[in-house]
Amino acid sequence: MTSIRVRMLKWLVPPLLVFNLVAATLSYLLAWAPAQLAFDQGLLDAATGMATRFRVDGGQAQFAVPEAAARVLGAGAPDASWFVVRDHNGRVLAGDPGFPARAGSGPLRDASMHGHPVRTASVMVATPAGPVEVAVARTLLQRQQVRSAMVRSLVLLELLFCLALVGLVWFSVGNGLAPLARLRARLDARGSADLAPLSESGMPRELAPLVTAFNALLDRIGAGSRAQDDFRANVAHQLRTPLAGLRLQLEWLAARHRDDPDTGHTVDLLLRANERMIRQANQLLSLERAGPDRFERAQLAPLDLSSLVAEAVQPFVEQAARKQIDLGFELGPAQVRGDRYLLRDLVDNLVDNALRYTPERGTVTVHSRATPDGTLFAVEDSGPGIPPERRARVFQRFVRLDEHSSGSGLGLAIVQDIASAHGAMVTLDDGPGGRGASFRVQFPPA
Repeated sequence: MTSIRVRMLKWLVPPLLVFNLVAATLSYLLAWAPAQLAFDQGLLDAATGMATRFRVDGGQAQFAVPEAAARVLGAGAPDASWFVVRDHNGRVLAGDPGFPARAGSGPLRDASMHGHPVRTASVMVATPAGPVEVAVARTLLQRQQVRSAMVRSLVLLELLFCLALVGLVWFSVGNGLAPLARLRARLDARGSADLAPLSESGMPRELAPLVTAFNALLDRIGAGSRAQDDFRANVAHQLRTPLAGLRLQLEWLAARHRDDPDTGHTVDLLLRANERMIRQANQLLSLERAGPDRFERAQLAPLDLSSLVAEAVQPFVEQAARKQIDLGFELGPAQVRGDRYLLRDLVDNLVDNALRYTPERGTVTVHSRATPDGTLFAVEDSGPGIPPERRARVFQRFVRLDEHSSGSGLGLAIVQDIASAHGAMVTLDDGPGGRGASFRVQFPPA
């Protein structure tokens, strides 16, 4: 996964560092060239000053070192220095005999003297006896010291400038990406069902197309979600009426053909199929009501969970009696804030699920009571139970652990949705004595 920050830093930092390096090189050259010219000019001035003190008197060369040149060539000078006075034949008239011979036509040149690299400056003086060369040589120690100090200063300044530039670029890139971070925070703060369009106020011009496209996507998602919800609700409502009428017709047919075993068996199978279809239609309607985009917390109202459970369980007494299941109740005062119809669906699905999977002569116990953490509703059965490694899957839609069961795989998914809508937590554990299953729904304090 690429990062916009990293890409921007890659495109900004290296060019800035290269530009800074080029600027430092140019600064060094621009600073060193005048310094070198100043050194050369000082050396040339010393040679010129010495040339003015050269005289020829009576055919004899007379030479007196001027005071300015003496300061330059003396023992206290920073660099070791030498001078020479030679006639046009190269004969040394004064100074150091080991002075390097003149090469080239320029007054300044590089040479080596006594094992040291030197810089020389020479001046030609016209005399009656012919031209005379007055030359001065100086080692490069002071020049190297000045150049080293210049380089150290430039390197330090460049390091500081580089760090300042990198920090400025990092800050600028972070500040430029801040609107993206704010947009991400706004999206993270949204609920899963919040499909309201994003506000474009305060957005940079570059993010406006992204926000517009995202809002268009939210509109399409919202339209598709509404279409699915409407279709599910319409199907559930449209199926309930004809299925109820079909059930009445099948019950009437079963009563008329009670003495015909074959017809009675066929009608009984049809009644069971009709019952499954009615249950699935009711589950689809419950699923539609429990959807997060349909549920509003403003609908929650205080109610007595124990009374609601007692009322909801009564229709299951006959179903339990047919399988000789001991359906018991342990109902204590329990207050919750919730939607009566959704909580009725939650109780119906858990109790029906327990009765469906509990074998004949088994037990199913329904609990409701107040706890220090709120209110607890639980359904325990003596059925086959659910292995721990498969318990997380039972709350997914259309998942059936027993392929031979007649369920649709929606009941526990509906329970999970309703519990989440009420801020409750559903847990699945072993039943009493390690047998069966125990579904527990912990509601927050009312």
